[in-house]
Amino acid sequence: MTNLPATETLELALEQGWLTIWFNQPENRNALSDALVAELAAVLTDVRDDRTVRGITLRGRGGVFCAGADLKNFKENFQQSGDRAAIIKMSSGAAEIFDLVNTAPQVVIVLIEGAAMAGGFGLACCADVVICESGARFAMTETAIGVTPAQISPFVIQKLGYATGRRLMLTAARFDGAGAHELGFADYIADDVAGLEAIEMQLRKQVLGTAPGAVAATKQLLGQIAGKPREEVIRLAAENFADRMVSEEAREGVASFFEKRKPNWVVKPEQE
Repeated sequence: MTNLPATETLELALEQGWLTIWFNQPENRNALSDALVAELAAVLTDVRDDRTVRGITLRGRGGVFCAGADLKNFKENFQQSGDRAAIIKMSSGAAEIFDLVNTAPQVVIVLIEGAAMAGGFGLACCADVVICESGARFAMTETAIGVTPAQISPFVIQKLGYATGRRLMLTAARFDGAGAHELGFADYIADDVAGLEAIEMQLRKQVLGTAPGAVAATKQLLGQIAGKPREEVIRLAAENFADRMVSEEAREGVASFFEKRKPNWVVKPEQE
């Protein structure tokens, strides 16, 4: 079992194989400060190869998910110096956290209260499932303040498609949870926190019935085949399937089917 690192900007809760990561800087609306990003990267890296961690939920304390980049830090440490090389290094480094969420072997759920703006919206686009309050607020506000949604842009396109993602990034359009659902950003919406958590608990139940190695292999395959020629997709998919077919998980899964029992990875949530 992986030992979770000590954190100051995050609050961690690991229960029955499910890790909830709370962004815990409500005083700045859980902006993506250097400290928060570093701690989030450390946690996700630590659990990456731990198959006892079956799923991850990201959410924010103080009734808001994430306000995006730490603009005070940008102004004080980058704009005033005008050091282009330092800005490139900072932006390239920020890409790590989006990649870690996007490629996490576990199922990643983002539960959004209040707002997810700019980089916070982009971070949510990296998750597998997004659950939003119907009244939550969203926008990619970068162009409205003269910058670009640079590192989040591929993940926005991945989630929303090219035409919708392009329109929202170029116009800095604002929309609520209902609009987010219509656009395909929010997979589920609810009117209050209890509703959000009920949906999350149902999703946890579904995930805890799946084989963790198979989930990780499926996410790996999906990352490999994007944009590849059809012949290469066939090869990659066949190799992926062969590796899983001879795995211990697959042997257990097939055996449990014929023996009419639950496979040994199924976890029953305590809430049931």
